[in-house]
Amino acid sequence: MSSTSSMNAYRDGVNHENDRDSVCRRDEWMIIRFAMDKEVTMSVTDQQEIRVSIDVGCHQHSVAIGLPDGRLLEEFDIEHKATGFKIFFQRIARWEKQFGSSVSVAMEGYNGYARPLDRLIRARAYRLYNINNLKLARFKEIFPGAAKNDVIDARKGLELFQLSDHLPLAKQVLQEVAPVSLVNEQLKRLTRRRRRLVNERVRVKNTIQSDLQAVRPGLLEITNDVNQIWFIHFLASSKHLKTLPRKKRSSLLQIRGVGIQKVSLIEQWQDSAFFSDEVDLVSPMIIEDAKRIIELNEQVNQLEVQIEILNVQSQESGVLRTMPGFGLVTAAEVAGEIGNVDRFNGEASLALYLGMATLDNSSGNYKGSKQAKHVNTRAKAAMMVMVDRHRKRVPQSQRYYEKKRKDGKKHNQAIRALGRHLCRVIYKMLVNNVGYVMKA
Repeated sequence: MSSTSSMNAYRDGVNHENDRDSVCRRDEWMIIRFAMDKEVTMSVTDQQEIRVSIDVGCHQHSVAIGLPDGRLLEEFDIEHKATGFKIFFQRIARWEKQFGSSVSVAMEGYNGYARPLDRLIRARAYRLYNINNLKLARFKEIFPGAAKNDVIDARKGLELFQLSDHLPLAKQVLQEVAPVSLVNEQLKRLTRRRRRLVNERVRVKNTIQSDLQAVRPGLLEITNDVNQIWFIHFLASSKHLKTLPRKKRSSLLQIRGVGIQKVSLIEQWQDSAFFSDEVDLVSPMIIEDAKRIIELNEQVNQLEVQIEILNVQSQESGVLRTMPGFGLVTAAEVAGEIGNVDRFNGEASLALYLGMATLDNSSGNYKGSKQAKHVNTRAKAAMMVMVDRHRKRVPQSQRYYEKKRKDGKKHNQAIRALGRHLCRVIYKMLVNNVGYVMKA
């Protein structure tokens, strides 16, 4: 091929790429233009609504303020501290006074790095929207930008405001944050704290069990369960594991949870006690872990006392606890994570949030499903426990579980299938504020 023909081919390729880019930009502009034209028909009050978009960062946030017609009023950055929050509300108040209209705020990262800015926004009665990160990523794939930075991301929130009334995808990206009662917010914080402590306790107990197996295997045989409280206190009662075989009966009886029966087991172990050469290194670690478990037990018990007090005040938790198998902690955990049932479009939306429903994943003759990505994992874990307890107390639920098992479903699959039906019941109970009625 000659150099002239090569150059012409290259030029044709460039023109083709430019044409394709221009078509994409034109399509995007046509959609935005359509949204802007539709905004003209809005009332004067809606036309002057002040819209704020926040791109949330760890130490500072980018803010863009605009109007529904697409005009950008102001852009600025604020630091994540009291002075930055003060500047944020002062600038919004200036525009609010000028236009005399309502304020809507969209932020990426609600209830995360944005805290406590999100609570301050809600305290001022502004409408607050959470930008769904997963759907925002899909939106950016459809309408890609030439570059990416915090300022551009903040402007993207204003574009989503414009398109949310006309494109279903954009509407799903912006999710309005429904008001949640203070009691449920406190339950959410306490149950999440309890979950972290319980998970830490499990990790520490597993570490103790593996260390004891390496240092002195026979010591585990006297209990076969490192979770027993008396055994943890027995380990923490000495400064070194080598002193445990020399403890007298009178000293053993003073250990919490150790009685005559446990003393007999300990004395049988003392007669044949043996430690590996690692005992001097590992002994302080085991004793320290045992003391940490005792501390965690006390902290968990204190949290459960607080949760029980708040459970009485929570309407959602009170309704959930009327269902057989729904205990104190698990009901409080689900109530705290749900917050306000009005934020769900229906029982299907609630089931998806609680991890009890799957999404259709079929193509042609293939019929399948897949797990949803937007699932509250804490609420799902609590629901799995509650549904399993529920089916053991309700004959109808047990029969449904057994039917699913006979159909070839695994235990967790059968529990989720039962949980999907219970989500319909839970949704109606919460909406109507009525308790569970057991059929005869």
